[in-house]
Amino acid sequence: MNPEYSIRVYKQYFNFASSHFLIFKDGTREPLHGHNYRVQLKGEACQLEGDMVFDFLDIKPIVREVCDSLDHRLLLPKENDQLTWEERGKSLYVQTPDGDEFLFPKRDVLLLPIKNTSAERLAIYITHEIHRLVRERFNFNFPKLEVEVEETPGQCAVYRFES
Repeated sequence: MNPEYSIRVYKQYFNFASSHFLIFKDGTREPLHGHNYRVQLKGEACQLEGDMVFDFLDIKPIVREVCDSLDHRLLLPKENDQLTWEERGKSLYVQTPDGDEFLFPKRDVLLLPIKNTSAERLAIYITHEIHRLVRERFNFNFPKLEVEVEETPGQCAVYRFES
């Protein structure tokens, strides 16, 4: 059995404030609202490279960058087939399955490649973004990467990814 090592990183600035609404299975939606999300990361490896799993000084800016990209945006699920959206000049028109219509400034919206904007789906997105950036910038793969997204104190979703 190989020993496993891990790092856990959680900083006060690993956060983002975003708005969203969930689309439920029956086509209804929850009201548009926002959260002050917090993010934690755990990266695992089977061996230590240079006596570390991964340098804290290298991972912290990546997590912060991903959080910053979500900050002060309306998060919409691009892969939700119950939502209809189209670009209209500088605006994004969105219609929900229950018939509600929205017109948002495009610059305030982030269409994410996820099926819904639940904390669970956001954790998946954030994990894959961190994994991609670490691989691109440092040619490193965490064999196991875990991201926790807390939408309010005491309520969080965790996603574990194995590469």
